[in-house]
Amino acid sequence: MMNQSSSIVIAGGGSTFTPGIVLMLLDNLDRFPIRQIKFYDNLYERQQQVADACEVIIREKAPEIQFVATTDPEEAFTDVDFVMAHIRVGLYAMREKDEKIPLKYGVVGQETCGPGGIAYGMRSIGGVLEIVDYMEKYSPDAWMLNYSNPAAIVAEATRRLRPNSKIINICDMPIGIEDRMAKAAGLASRKDMEIRYFGLNHFGWWTDIRDKQGNDLMPKIREHVKQHGYLLEEEMEGSQHSDESWVQTFGKAKEVFELDPTTMPNTYLKYYFFPQDEVAHTNPEYTRANQVMASREKHVFSECNRIAHVNTSDGMTLEIDEHASYIVDLARAIKFNTHERMLLIVPNNGAISNFDETAMVEVPCILGANGPEPLTQGKIPQFQKGLMEQQVSVEKLVVEAWIEGSYQKLWQALILSRIVPDARTAKQLLDELYEANKDFWPELN
Repeated sequence: MMNQSSSIVIAGGGSTFTPGIVLMLLDNLDRFPIRQIKFYDNLYERQQQVADACEVIIREKAPEIQFVATTDPEEAFTDVDFVMAHIRVGLYAMREKDEKIPLKYGVVGQETCGPGGIAYGMRSIGGVLEIVDYMEKYSPDAWMLNYSNPAAIVAEATRRLRPNSKIINICDMPIGIEDRMAKAAGLASRKDMEIRYFGLNHFGWWTDIRDKQGNDLMPKIREHVKQHGYLLEEEMEGSQHSDESWVQTFGKAKEVFELDPTTMPNTYLKYYFFPQDEVAHTNPEYTRANQVMASREKHVFSECNRIAHVNTSDGMTLEIDEHASYIVDLARAIKFNTHERMLLIVPNNGAISNFDETAMVEVPCILGANGPEPLTQGKIPQFQKGLMEQQVSVEKLVVEAWIEGSYQKLWQALILSRIVPDARTAKQLLDELYEANKDFWPELN
């Protein structure tokens, strides 16, 4: 009889998202029992602050769970069933550069799209591969649940370089959007919906949304998006809890939707279709990375330090990341063979019949003990196909540039990105990003 409770390691233990994920795991122990939680990070002091608080929380809420925080790969990756990976190579300091350098050239500065995403991808590939290798060395039967960004480039790198590894690549953005769609359609939860979707990560479209009885929800959702984008009522009324940049993102979906009203768009498409608007309303001196460092990062670390100091989680302001419960669904599907239907990033292999077989596409899959089985989405329209071919070429060229240390291919990747206006700007961007990333990128020649 296999052990019903799992041992997991969170790779990126010093992340600001880690406490919310731990709270979410503790909240779901009835569905997904855990015997051991480990943190792994290569930055001892950063992780220790989060770990000291999480140790208090785990002791109070689930004292039977063993807890370990370590910077030693062997200790971290031995005896684990799941590696939950959300690493950020270069931390927010490098994200700030990813955002600010492109803006100097009038180009969108964003952490996963365009030049910023390419720069981040070049940093992330090595870090993710390192974690895969530790897992395979110390716990060869484990699965890696990877939600490290930029997911598209990371997924392509693992497909190329670790094709037989047990990795599931997933992104939470569609989940957040589906939550909004469900509310717009008057449903209690996105789990009451069955969706069809195709695309690349941060670059996709919903084509069919139904309730469990098979009723078509698209007309109702379409009506909502046509008027409000993905904004919900309380945000339209300007609730003080709304994060302004997200309100803008969800509202912008209204314009993106107009480009193909037969589908529902992923919010990230705004960067590719309306880059000039994004540049116009971004403050080049104070970007999203600055907002996150000033608010989220500051809050999480000060609260973790406070909890560790008073040695109790009473009255804590750390919030459970309900949104991340998809990680439990993912782990459960593999552990208990639930055959849950989930949107995952997988090799195309015919899931989209008129698209590159080797592309890493985001499509609904049935997930069980032997991994994902993609559901066929058939042929896609010319508009989306053309966009996706351009974008998948960017992702493939970045990975080739990383493997070969090729300056030329990275320049080509930047030229192909819809966000970059011309080849000269692409070269200037590349030179400046390369200089900023000397400590993280492979050497290019």
